[in-house]
Amino acid sequence: MSFVPATASTHDHGTKAHAEVAPGEIAVGVVVGRASEYFDFFVFGIASALIFPAVFFPFLDRLHGTLYSFAVFALAFVARPLGTVLFMSIQTRWGRGIKLTVALFLLGTATAGIAFLPGYAKWGWVSIALLGFLRVLQGIALGGSWDGLPSLLALNAPKSRRGWYAMLGQLGAPLGFIVAAGVFAFLYASLNEADLLSWGWRYPFFVAFAINVVALFARLRIVVADEYQHSMGQLDLEPTPIRELFSAKGQHVVIGAFAALASYALFHIVTIFPLSWILLYSQQSVVGFLLVQIVGAFIAAGAIVASGLIADRVGRARTLGGLAVLIAMFSGFAPTLMGGGPAGQAAFILIGFALLGLSYGQAAGAVTANFGRRYRYTGAALTSDLAWLIGAAFAPLVALGLCSQFGLEWLGAYLLSGAVGTMAALGINRMRNYKS
Repeated sequence: MSFVPATASTHDHGTKAHAEVAPGEIAVGVVVGRASEYFDFFVFGIASALIFPAVFFPFLDRLHGTLYSFAVFALAFVARPLGTVLFMSIQTRWGRGIKLTVALFLLGTATAGIAFLPGYAKWGWVSIALLGFLRVLQGIALGGSWDGLPSLLALNAPKSRRGWYAMLGQLGAPLGFIVAAGVFAFLYASLNEADLLSWGWRYPFFVAFAINVVALFARLRIVVADEYQHSMGQLDLEPTPIRELFSAKGQHVVIGAFAALASYALFHIVTIFPLSWILLYSQQSVVGFLLVQIVGAFIAAGAIVASGLIADRVGRARTLGGLAVLIAMFSGFAPTLMGGGPAGQAAFILIGFALLGLSYGQAAGAVTANFGRRYRYTGAALTSDLAWLIGAAFAPLVALGLCSQFGLEWLGAYLLSGAVGTMAALGINRMRNYKS
């Protein structure tokens, strides 16, 4: 399969003006890039549940310290659309390679900066302010790291294999979580509490910086290649003015964001929120619970692959809608499972990760065909940003706050709201006969 359109020019000697871009190489770039970003993402999320309440908010009780940590965690998702807009301008002026280099350098710098931050005991509120500032920089950098590789794969995929190619980038999420959770499990098993809170928690952030460096070169090798640049240009996958995008396709940005809501609502409910809950309201071992989550992440990876096969048989929108129904059903059992002790909580994690993999595998760009070629590059990026902001940014904060005050029934209500949002958006998309 060629990644150069059939209309590509040729020389008189019969050779193509631009060599073909191998789909396998693009797929590797997508997975490596997303896995490195998600590792950063989960390192901060896990630390927000397990470490930051004691290091940065020791003047509060554990519950309120965790809520404050989750508020800082959410800042990156608020900043992410701003990063997308800023770095689209950088790409327009200086090119995609410069944009990606600056974004990943900023991400690595912010992540490493967190590792060096003194805790509240040394710098007081200044340490909290710096943590929030560096978290905002992470969000801006994540917004700027959009490289268009998933869109390139989607537009060149055969119609019968679109679901398969759509799920490739999503594999980065479980891979990133497996590594991040594994590092924290190792630290918890190897260090006493004093060492963990003093210096041990900093180690995963150094690892994240090293992974970002490797990922940067792996992605730049593809992004700056002439074949890649030519293919992106031929497919019109270039930034468009934000005002023009929202004027022409604003309704599609909103529909796309809500179409993935069930997946994004579930995302942090099975990864970050449970860690805070078991630490506050159970006697479970953190290491043991992280290992259960790692098993769940492997299940999610298999489910993401399965989602590609399913979507190619029944359609991406139908797959996403069907999983929203299953997540709505799961929301009815979620409070009972989460409140059912170690066995029930393990079941909640494993079932939740399976549903997450099946739905998240097709959540990215399920309705981005609505944008057409001209608006797809910027539209897909902003749609993803808004889906994260609406569905996932405040999930740990809202879930923990509501459940600690009013009971675990609100956990089910939160998941149900995401499922309803997805079904409503897909219904509107179908009624208006938009593409998917």
